[in-house]
Amino acid sequence: MALRAVVKEWAGLVGFVAGFYLVINTLLFAGFHVPSESMLPTLKVGDQFYAAKYAYGYSRFSTSFVPLPVGGSARFPDITPERGDIVVFRLPSTEEDYVKRVIGLPGDTVQVTAGRLYINGTEVPREKTRDYAYRDNGGMVVQVTEYTETLPNGRKHLIVEQRDDGFADNTPEYKVPDGHLFMMGDNRDNSQDSRYLRQVGYIPVERVLGRVSMVAFARKSCSEEPGLICPGGGWSDRLFRWVAAD
Repeated sequence: MALRAVVKEWAGLVGFVAGFYLVINTLLFAGFHVPSESMLPTLKVGDQFYAAKYAYGYSRFSTSFVPLPVGGSARFPDITPERGDIVVFRLPSTEEDYVKRVIGLPGDTVQVTAGRLYINGTEVPREKTRDYAYRDNGGMVVQVTEYTETLPNGRKHLIVEQRDDGFADNTPEYKVPDGHLFMMGDNRDNSQDSRYLRQVGYIPVERVLGRVSMVAFARKSCSEEPGLICPGGGWSDRLFRWVAAD
């Protein structure tokens, strides 16, 4: 009898913990990791972060295993991400989860000309901070220039550019449809984002899963070599680092 009581007590505790985790993961936060260098120097390969799922309300994409009473393209409550937010979204073409920065809002025009970003016909200011070289995830040495970019709403963040005449440095003018967002990576010459219409394109707001604000855990260390640096710092520098735009 005593053994049955102990088992029942432990089963109840395990059930409570599992239920608590399910609620947190479904409605409040979800954990993700960074698989590519498209968000350097803000996010690095192996960074673990949690996205706030409540930040923009909930849609049918907010969870894949618990049905939510939200249909069609609706969100509840209906909150549009702000320009400069780093968000996780589900890609329409492959159903993969991507992490990028919100650059264009519904109704905006976005264009890149000679490596310079234009939003609604106005050039987005960028200020050079430094030149440096780093070893990428594939072992190659990459030379970049780092800039502080200031978006129209005044929010600032770092970007890196290898050159200003690359494949995605001269684009047509994009018109962001209603209910959609235009996403870009901070590593401008190494990011497959909304500039590539067939692969990524405009992202429906309903597919945004949450907002990223902090790196919770950095998995990969980075040892500086002569003449090379670690973009965004090493493992200890990135632990619990705030990555939202200012």
